Amino acid sequence: MGKYAFVLFILVIVSYLYLKLAVKYKIIDKPNQRSSHKKITVRGGGILFPIAIALFFLLNDFQYPYFFAGVIGISIVSFLDDIYTLSSKIRFPFQLIAIYLILYQIGLPFHPVYMFFLYLITGIGVINMFNFMDGINGITGLYSLATISGLYLINIDEQIVNQELLIYAILAILVFGFYNFRKKAVFFAGDIGSISIGMLIFFVGFYLTYKLNSPLILLLVIVYGADAGNTLLYRTFFTQESILDPHRHHIYQKLVDIKKMSHLKVSIIYACIQLIINMIVYKTYHLELQLQFLILAILVSIFTLLYIFLFKKLKA
Repeated sequence: MGKYAFVLFILVIVSYLYLKLAVKYKIIDKPNQRSSHKKITVRGGGILFPIAIALFFLLNDFQYPYFFAGVIGISIVSFLDDIYTLSSKIRFPFQLIAIYLILYQIGLPFHPVYMFFLYLITGIGVINMFNFMDGINGITGLYSLATISGLYLINIDEQIVNQELLIYAILAILVFGFYNFRKKAVFFAGDIGSISIGMLIFFVGFYLTYKLNSPLILLLVIVYGADAGNTLLYRTFFTQESILDPHRHHIYQKLVDIKKMSHLKVSIIYACIQLIINMIVYKTYHLELQLQFLILAILVSIFTLLYIFLFKKLKA
């Protein structure tokens, strides 16, 4: 407990200092016509997440060095993106390298090459999914807590990943939540926060999936996946927008804009639905592979149909 208290203390101090520095150097998010917030707010508060990962690395005999290197590298690029808005042509190569380092850390074989390439694309998709879904107060923190709780529960039984990595992440999210789980947030996660927490969740989730040979663990991000994935398909095939441009098509955005639900209420709904799915995963991830794929297909189909229903119902 003493170690966790120390980590918590460091994160609290860092959060306070970062807030002061961000205000001084104007690291802020200005609302525009596509924003879900109305006032200027400090961005980049998610710097606490890579710092928590760095503390884990330093206090646990430099465990998972390639994962750590990937997180720190992509966090630096993401923080620069928060300040200067970098081109996707600059961000993408660093994301590719970061995901490669995670796969190397897990020990995934390079052959067959086409499968390794598929895993790379999946990893890039996951971290960008967390970035795209970071649009309202509370959603990144609450949803990440929900997903990490599922990983934590499975890992208690399996002991595949050092559990302290997840505990440090939870502490960072709680400190971040003090500033963000509000009607009027003090700061946002920014790209550095959403990308780094996405990296951690992909690392632990894919590690468990690979070691346990359980595709059902992918369902620990099904709520985000359904919203982000189906929105991407909608924009690709039914609009003339670039998929890289900001937009208002996510279900969580429509619930806020059209139904006028509060940010925190929507965030809590997303997290609670994920918690229910977590229990299904926990009870079924040891089943025969064919049954797992059947459950996976059924739940993906249900969430896809739910997305279509809500999208039509929430048209402005």
